[in-house]
Parts: sequence; structure tokens; C-alpha cells
Amino acid sequence: MSMRSDTGLPFMKMHGLGNDFVVLDARARHVNVTPALILALADRRMGVGFDQLAVIASGAADAHLTFYNSDGTESAACGNATRCIARFLMDETGRDRLHLTTARGDLNAVDAGDGLTSVNMGQPQLDWRGIPLAEEMDTLELPIEGGPTATGMGNPHCTFFVEDAEAIPLEQFGPRYEHHPLYPERTNVQVASLIGKDHLRMRVWERGVGVTLASGSSSCAVAVAAARRGLTGRSVQIDLDGGTLHVEWRDDGVWMTGETMHVFDGVLTDAFLRGIG
Repeated sequence: MSMRSDTGLPFMKMHGLGNDFVVLDARARHVNVTPALILALADRRMGVGFDQLAVIASGAADAHLTFYNSDGTESAACGNATRCIARFLMDETGRDRLHLTTARGDLNAVDAGDGLTSVNMGQPQLDWRGIPLAEEMDTLELPIEGGPTATGMGNPHCTFFVEDAEAIPLEQFGPRYEHHPLYPERTNVQVASLIGKDHLRMRVWERGVGVTLASGSSSCAVAVAAARRGLTGRSVQIDLDGGTLHVEWRDDGVWMTGETMHVFDGVLTDAFLRGIG
């Protein structure tokens, strides 16, 4: 079915702790996702607005998910969007466990009770090649001012542990390191402070997006980095600008648990779709 049909293009708006998404369901109809469509949808004044666009497709598992940043680039992983879509699919099917596939790999999701959804984001990449970095080095403490830790969660991360995450001017700090030459594919940037036993305060700059209220893959990366550096155990509470996530680095992967919200459904009009170059 053509995207520019008389029925328009249905979409869902969701968020995980303020990390917001437009979700397109391509299981029943073809959706032609182009860079122009992504950029038009991402515009918060003339489109809908989102941190990431997610597309649900049929596959060998319960569903296959594809993610795009608001600048039009594709992202292999998006933890909060995965949790939001998992909750939607659980409500749709009445099931409490799902098997999802992404460019990151196979991900399992479960209903954690009390309205919470958990997703196993898989094992972290700790070797420089898997993150990836531009050259061989110890990923625990990079040769960058502040000695950040590099982690791969299907996408690259650079975590700075600081005394006070609130005091960092993230709008200037983030882009400086997103484009650091050690990260050939750019990187997500986090600043995190230890505020209690196994309790972190974290703020995030997402590559291709900017400052976001929360980030699931970034939260997983920070939890892994904190455990590797001996700052915390392997099960932590992470307070973000938009709320709280619980992250546990288990033998089978990094599990992330938190709230989700399906805000509204809408339809992109034919007039809007025709206006996209």
C-alpha cells in the first residue's frame, strides 16, 4: 500500500520517561521510511516531533524493530522505545513475554508488574573494536580529559563520572565529545554522579538528537561503566531528567526496567505527506 494513500499514515506517540518516539506499525501495510519523512516528522513545530522514530515490522520473532534518530540517521538500539513497543505488543496480545529482533540483535522483553516493562538489551561491548573506537586502547579509561569509559550497547557510549552531573553544561559538553575522533561513528555522551549506594544521577546527550530527558541504552552503558570502575554493584537505580530506570547487568545481558507511556494515536494527512520532498 502506498504511504500517500487516501487514508494517510497512522502513527503512535509514546515516551519512556520523556524520551519520546513516533512509532509506525508496518506489519499490516508498507511504510516507505525516507530521510525526508524522518526529518519532516521530527520537526516539533511543523511535524510531530520525537527523539527517535521506531518502525514495527513482522519477522521470525514476535516483531522486528528499526530505529532512526531525529537527524535521519539509523540507530541499532533504543532501549526506551523497545520497552514502549514491548508494552504495546503485550497489551495487544495479552502476553507477558516477547522475543524482539533489532539491528542490535535478539532482545527479550517481560512484564515486570506494576505497569513496568523490562527489556534485556544484550551483553555490552567492552572491546574497542565492538564499540567501536578508532584504535586499540583500554576502554575503561579513555585518553580524553576526564578519563571517560567507553561502552557499546549496539551503539557507542562515552561516560564521564563527575562530582555533580547537574553542573555540566550539557548543550556545549555533549557535541564536543559526540564528534570526538576516537569515535568514528560518533557517540552518545553521558555525565553521571554517584549519589548513594548503587544510585546514580545521569544526564545524556544522544548522538543525532541532542539533550534528551532519558535514554535506555545510555542508562545501560552507565550502569556497566560504573560497575567496571567499582563505583557500584551490578544492579543500580539511575535517576534521569525524566524519571528513574533500574538497570541490572546479569550473566545473560543488561536488563532495564521502567515505566512507559502510550500518549496518543494519530494519522499523518495526505497533505502533509505530499509536502515532503
